[in-house]
Amino acid sequence: MFSALTHLKQTIESYYPISAVVWSDYQQCLTLKLVNKGEFLYTLGDIPTSFSFLHKGLMRAYVADSEGNEFNKNFFYEGRFPGSMSALINNEASFLAIQALEDCEIVEIDFTKFRRVLFNTPELMMFHINYLEKHWLLEKEIKEIGYLQFEAKQRYLKFLEDYQEVLSRLPQFHIASYLGITPTQLSRIKKGIIK
Repeated sequence: MFSALTHLKQTIESYYPISAVVWSDYQQCLTLKLVNKGEFLYTLGDIPTSFSFLHKGLMRAYVADSEGNEFNKNFFYEGRFPGSMSALINNEASFLAIQALEDCEIVEIDFTKFRRVLFNTPELMMFHINYLEKHWLLEKEIKEIGYLQFEAKQRYLKFLEDYQEVLSRLPQFHIASYLGITPTQLSRIKKGIIK
């Protein structure tokens, strides 16, 4: 059986190889957990102490306005690292909530222990840099440019491309929220594409 720790190690090594010694040190930061559908991994306003590796399942990260309206910012699926990184780095309350959309198996990563290992391990630093560049800089920049330049239909087509692996697992109202449109607008866009 493909274990969560094996999956995590393979994911790390897809960005940069690490030695057995580094992997052993890294494992001291880890705790295996289950998060049930609908439960929160991290809630709005909490000061997080960890981030996670998602072995199985699907999660969403969202923000909420003062009236309680929710706006999806990101979706995390197998092989990704959900967390509120700015809150962790600044040791402040998170403006993001991360909620399980399915039953999830995660590896929770203690942030303080992780940083200790990270700053003493060039291999782990290289993994971290490569992961952050790809997923937190390049992907984020493309998404932000898309929101400024593209109409809702183009944003939806880009969403289909980016999230094709999990598209069938996402409720339409969550997709609409991510795109910044209503479910009715999304329905119209989909009908227009089919024609």
